[in-house]
Amino acid sequence: MNDREACIAVNMISGLGYVKYMALRERFSTADELRAASRSELMEVEGVGKTLAERIVNFDWDAELTRELAIAERGGVQILTIADENYPAALRELYDPPLVLYIRGRLPENPERTVAIVGSRRISAYGETMSEIISEEAVQCGFTIISGLANGVDTIAHRTAVKMAGRTIGVLGGGLMHFHPKDNLSLAREMVRGGGAVISEFPLDFPVSRINFPRRNRIVAALARATLVIEAGVDSGALITARLAADLGRDVFALPGRVDNPQALGCHKLIKDGAYLMESFDDVMVAMNMALSGHHTPVVQGGDATEGLDNDCLKIYHLLENGDADLEDIHMALGMDVGMILAALMKMELRMLVERDARQYYHLLSKRTGLSTDAVSGDDDLL
Repeated sequence: MNDREACIAVNMISGLGYVKYMALRERFSTADELRAASRSELMEVEGVGKTLAERIVNFDWDAELTRELAIAERGGVQILTIADENYPAALRELYDPPLVLYIRGRLPENPERTVAIVGSRRISAYGETMSEIISEEAVQCGFTIISGLANGVDTIAHRTAVKMAGRTIGVLGGGLMHFHPKDNLSLAREMVRGGGAVISEFPLDFPVSRINFPRRNRIVAALARATLVIEAGVDSGALITARLAADLGRDVFALPGRVDNPQALGCHKLIKDGAYLMESFDDVMVAMNMALSGHHTPVVQGGDATEGLDNDCLKIYHLLENGDADLEDIHMALGMDVGMILAALMKMELRMLVERDARQYYHLLSKRTGLSTDAVSGDDDLL
C-alpha cells in the first residue's frame, strides 16, 4: 500500500486525522508497517489511546479502500490526498490539513481570484439583497466564490454565481453521498456543470453532523484569498470562518448593517476587531491592490434595459425616467426603506443603468449619455 492509498484508508478511521497520522508515520516508516502494528505498539504513539488503537487494528484496510475507490470512480469523484503533488498549496498551510479531498468538479484554477462569501442561515431582506449584489460583483471581477452550501448567504452566493455563469465551490460538512441540505442538491449539480465543484474531506459515506461544520469552515477560509461576511450574529459559524481566515493571514471583510439587527452584530464586531468595512466589492479590489478597471463585465447586453430587474429597481428606474433624484427624493417619492433603496441602486449601478454624480444625484445612464442599451454593453472604454 502506497502513501496515497494509506491516506484514503486512514481518513476512514474515526478519530484519526492529520496530526495523529503524522505521529504514527514517525513511528512506522511505511504504510505497511502501520497496518501490521500491534495494539501495544500503536499505543506507544502520543495521542493514540486504546480505543483508537483498536479501530486501527480491526480496520479492514484492503476491503474498505477498494470499496471507497470503486464508489468514487462510479460517481466521477476525484480523490486528492496530501501525498499528491497537486494537493492545494493553500490547504497545506493549515495546522491540520485534510488528509483527503473528495472533489466533484474542478478546483479553482487561479487561487488569487477566490473569495469566500459567508453569513447567517437566517438573513434579513437587506442581507439577501446584498449577498446577491456582492456575489454578482465578485463574479464580474473574475473571482471564484467559495462557500459552505448551507441555507441563507451560502445558497445565495452559490446560486448567484451560477446565474452569472461564474465558478463557485461548495464545501460540505459530510460525505458526498450524504448531501445537506437536500434542497441544494440541484444547485450543486449546476455548480459542477458550470465549471465549479463540490468538495469534502470526509469519506463518501460519512454522515452530516453539526460538529463537522467548523472543520468545513477551515477549508473554506484556507482556499479563499479573502473572506467576506455578509450578515452574521455574534455566535455565527461565519465568524469562525472569518477568524480562521485572519489566523491564516487572509483578508477579512464585513458588511455593516442596522445596529438593531442581531444578524448584523457579528459583522460589526469583526469591523471593530480590524476587518475591512465592505460596502461593495470595489472595497475588496482596492484592499487587494487590484485594478478596478477592465474587470467589470456589464450584465446588460442589449434589449430592454429593465429586463430582469426586481420590483424595487423598477420603481426607481421609472422614477428616474422623469429626471435626476437624490436619496431623499427617492425615499419621499416611493416611501421605500432607505436601506432597500441603496441596495436597489447598487444593483442598478452594477448593471450600468444608473450613475451618481458629484452632487449625490442619481440619473439614468442612457438619459445622460444618449446611448442605447446596446451601446452600453461590453465596451471597457465606457466604464
